[in-house]
Amino acid sequence: MAKKTPFALLFLFFFFPSFTHPQNLNFTFNGFNESETSLTLNGATILKPTGALRLTNQTTNTQGHVFYSKPIQMLQQNSSNASSFSTNFVFAIVTPSSGEGGYGLAFTLSPSPDFSGAETGQYMGIYNSSNEGKPYNHVFLVEFDTVKGFDQKSEEEANHVAIGINGVLSKELEPASYYSTDRGIKKEMDLDSGDPIQAWIEYDGVQKKVNVTIFPINITKPNIPLISFDIDLTSVVKETMYVGFSASTGQKRTSSHYILGWSFSTNGTAVPLDTDQLPPLPPIEKNSPVTDPKIIALTAALAVVIVILFGMLIFFTCCKRTVKFHEDLEDWELDCPHRFQYRDLYTATKGFKDSERIGIGGFGTVFRGVLPTTGAEVAVKRITRNSIQGMREFAAEIESLGRLRQKNLVNLQGWCKKKNDLLLIYDYIPYGSLYSLLFEPRNGFVLSWEQRFIIIKGIASGLLYLHEEWEKVVIHRDVKSSNVLIDADLNARLGDFGLARLYDHGTMSHTTQVVGTIGYIAPELARNGRASTSSDVFAYGVLLLEVATGRKPTDRSSNFLLVDWVIEYQQMGAIVDTVDPKLGSDYAFDEVNLVLQLGLLCTHQKPEFRPRMRQVLRYLNGDDRLPSPSIQSWGSYDSREEVYSRFLEGISSDTIKRTPCRSSSFSCFSLSSLETAR
Repeated sequence: MAKKTPFALLFLFFFFPSFTHPQNLNFTFNGFNESETSLTLNGATILKPTGALRLTNQTTNTQGHVFYSKPIQMLQQNSSNASSFSTNFVFAIVTPSSGEGGYGLAFTLSPSPDFSGAETGQYMGIYNSSNEGKPYNHVFLVEFDTVKGFDQKSEEEANHVAIGINGVLSKELEPASYYSTDRGIKKEMDLDSGDPIQAWIEYDGVQKKVNVTIFPINITKPNIPLISFDIDLTSVVKETMYVGFSASTGQKRTSSHYILGWSFSTNGTAVPLDTDQLPPLPPIEKNSPVTDPKIIALTAALAVVIVILFGMLIFFTCCKRTVKFHEDLEDWELDCPHRFQYRDLYTATKGFKDSERIGIGGFGTVFRGVLPTTGAEVAVKRITRNSIQGMREFAAEIESLGRLRQKNLVNLQGWCKKKNDLLLIYDYIPYGSLYSLLFEPRNGFVLSWEQRFIIIKGIASGLLYLHEEWEKVVIHRDVKSSNVLIDADLNARLGDFGLARLYDHGTMSHTTQVVGTIGYIAPELARNGRASTSSDVFAYGVLLLEVATGRKPTDRSSNFLLVDWVIEYQQMGAIVDTVDPKLGSDYAFDEVNLVLQLGLLCTHQKPEFRPRMRQVLRYLNGDDRLPSPSIQSWGSYDSREEVYSRFLEGISSDTIKRTPCRSSSFSCFSLSSLETAR
């Protein structure tokens, strides 16, 4: 007996680890038997007689789990890599006949099959609000979800397959689909269609990559996986892990989650399931008719109460809507042919919804709308005024401006007021503004010089019509690139007449309110605050320099002023060096030089030196020769600073900050907090 003892000890010494650590695991279930003991069920049920495994039914806030009873060895003592594994399973998600389903199911690797304390809904019955995302969870999951998760931005991403580590925030996510050919053609799949779906999950511990593939049960497994994601599970898993599935429903979203078959293997490929042997899904359960008289009476009473409440709701809704769209119109408003009803504009813009917003500026927000009466597309600018003083005068001017018709103007169709809101209705031009084409082009599009030259001549033609050719003189007061819209033929259309003022020919404007956009405002406004056609010419001159140089009138970060910058190059005799670099060398030198020199002439500090728009057009058309430029004619920097200083002193300190500097150039003023002077 003593001679056998050493041999027995040696046997235990060398082979004891094989008994204490789980070995490679392989199993296959083509359907499930109710008496199966190798599975641990928690909230899940094996249905008779079909043999389908149901994780959850269509009950709110439930969760179900099924795990293989024996742990698998994920970390080997003689290897630095997590064990490879492969699994093939067929699942189905059946939603209720009314309403949306949720929340999906997940294939799970976990240190334990016990998830007590886990929450339902988007936590999938695995996590809760306190441990979600914590590294100590040591959980790897592949999620088959039908509801938008924490990290999805839109409902379109609800139907997805995702990889998660220690939490429900996805490491990798793809909409549910499969590659129907080797050429990479994708076909979408609805996870909650109720049809069986086959899935493969394969992890390569050496390559440290996981592949996930889903596809209909009746086709061959695609060669291209839906998800191929590089991940090292060595730091995620523990030495032994449990493999299984988890599913949950929510407060409002419920589904029945089924597993019809499952095979699994470590360090090898799982045995493909025999789809012909898989159990069918159980028939959809229907509620039996209620025959209890008490229940019928209670239901009828409840229905009557609901009808009464619903009727009251409709009544109060109609009253609220009537009050909402009620308009107290004065007598003078009833006589305005260009006045729109607020109800129509509210409907046209879908209640001024953010999705219909196409622009925003210092004086209001612009919405796209479709008029319910005509089906015509319009642009609606919504301006909020602090008071309604001068509303009648404003409306009278808008009525007059509504008669403006010229090819280079955006037609102002009419107006509306609602309490302190003023609404201006324009033609809708879907191709954007000159500003967006210059500074925010799409797909690398760059306006050519030929196109720019046509645009600036079109703007000049529109201003000439406003200043001299219409029945009254119209001062636009806000000429800038963002108020120039470009139609489909790249023709300029000057728009936004919300600040425009008009007066009779041969008289003077009585407007004394300083409005406009910094960088485009003429310096004489600081002296008298009186806008004129000459102040429009100044803004047009800035616009000429903007189009030619591709630079904005001001830059807060560097205290840059475009006019001063071009003057500096003019003084050095190198004005053409300011041309927009995006044009390269593809431009007409004479035309560029003309536009730059004309821009400086139009922005002269003294209004009497600026040309009228008719003369501007003659210069641009080559009918007249632009006078030879004189550096002294632009005025010294000191005089420009003096003029602008007066302007700045008239603006509240809350509106603009002035930064002292030693240079005499106006560009030393900080414009960081001023966009628009109102």
